[in-house]
Amino acid sequence: MTKSMAGKVVIITGASSGIGAACARLLSEQGCKLTLAARSKDKMQALADELDSDSLVLRADMTAHADIDNMIARTLHRFGRIDVLLANAGQYIPGPFADGDIQAYATMLRLNVDGVLRCAHAVLPSMQAQGSGDIVVTSSISGHIDIVGEPVYSASKHAVQTFVHTLRRQAAKDGIRVMSVAPGPVANPMQGLYDADEIRRAVEDKGSHLASEDCAEAILFMLSRPPHVTIRDLVILPQINRV
Repeated sequence: MTKSMAGKVVIITGASSGIGAACARLLSEQGCKLTLAARSKDKMQALADELDSDSLVLRADMTAHADIDNMIARTLHRFGRIDVLLANAGQYIPGPFADGDIQAYATMLRLNVDGVLRCAHAVLPSMQAQGSGDIVVTSSISGHIDIVGEPVYSASKHAVQTFVHTLRRQAAKDGIRVMSVAPGPVANPMQGLYDADEIRRAVEDKGSHLASEDCAEAILFMLSRPPHVTIRDLVILPQINRV
């Protein structure tokens, strides 16, 4: 059994590329109304121009509290409700901790953890008032195991996993589902892959990476389950994976 997504209002953060852009394309095909939020407005506008759906494009930085509040307010003003928050914006910094830039690590934590918490906190009142809603967080396999090559990133995703598991139990009584999708390596700009041929080789030839579209299809599966079904965690890995 699947639930129709037609007419659902979806906020996608980090919508300018990668998983966010792939979700926008797929959810548009399902008849969703979209708020696309990221720092690169030009990229999002080009994406919105491709889509058939009613789309609101907002330049928003998920480390800026006012931008998050504005994103929620503008979406409610435009569409009258919010059915889905896809908290997808994030940053990836791997490498030896001692050699890293501590300020860059702090910024990543603000985006990967604080940004997710603030987006969820901002959207909950409207979802509670309507008695329904889905919050899906883009996590990582790094939130399920300790990856030695990415200590701070892994810590940020472990924090996100704990938040999803506990908020889910608090929000369930209000008809709100809280879920996470946890991919392994994804062939997109976060992994330093931009060229279409490079991405194809990583996904199809080497089998070392997922495509952003694989993650989008997993998220659609989660969202389209009937209301009594919650996919709390969905881990998705490429065929060849080191973890």
